[in-house]
Amino acid sequence: MIATIKFIDSAVKKTLTAFCATLLLMMVAFTIYSVVMRYVFKNPPIWGDLLTVLSNIWLVFFALALTVRDKDHIALDLIYNWLPLKVAFFIQQFWTAVIFCLGLVMIIWGIEAVATMGGKYWEMWHFAWEENGIVFKPNYMPKKYAVAIVPISGLLVCVAALASIAEDSLRFIAGTYRQAKDLELSE
Repeated sequence: MIATIKFIDSAVKKTLTAFCATLLLMMVAFTIYSVVMRYVFKNPPIWGDLLTVLSNIWLVFFALALTVRDKDHIALDLIYNWLPLKVAFFIQQFWTAVIFCLGLVMIIWGIEAVATMGGKYWEMWHFAWEENGIVFKPNYMPKKYAVAIVPISGLLVCVAALASIAEDSLRFIAGTYRQAKDLELSE
């Protein structure tokens, strides 16, 4: 059971990391393409800047979930390492629970934002799911597609926070809990 959970956790981390790497590559590609088209060919694409910005936003939100799961809170790690282990554990669990609540807020209000988001990106065409499958729509992409990352990221943050709380609690109960800095040094 634990091996299965670790496998799923590892697979989700690798998948999110791959998404982040892909989005970063897309940002660079869109930017280079836009700059070359703008300054060399004097014919910039109208969608280049928007896709760069959207890739950046989605990258940051996916990376947020990875950061929560890996407990990479730079400022807090410094504080945890100064405190006794038991106190640091409870403070870390508290902040992870707060982050879980932030994820819930992102889900609840993110779904509302997606449902009520009006407008379209005039420079973007899009794909849509219809009864025959995915079809190309030669009209404008709804803005709710861009905002959809908020509830998706909220769900990922909640799952990451719960996984971190459970993992650290099991280690604390077993007497094997150590701070993130100590774990990095031992691995």
